[in-house]
Amino acid sequence: MATSFTAKYTRISSGYMGQLIEWPEVITEAKTIEECRAMLRDALHEMIEAYRQQGKEIPPGGDLLEQVPVEA
Repeated sequence: MATSFTAKYTRISSGYMGQLIEWPEVITEAKTIEECRAMLRDALHEMIEAYRQQGKEIPPGGDLLEQVPVEA
């Protein structure tokens, strides 16, 4: 079964931090955005495998984020 998760990337002093919105425990950091994406994908696969081994329920994905423009 294919599921999509929503990633949030934040610029930090050492590069980028990536985290899944629906599964905040899946988090990583890397120097570049490309590395961060790859590492987040790897972390997600590892977390799915760990949850399956422990018999835990995998959080549903599919959240949608959008930016809301506002004049400040």
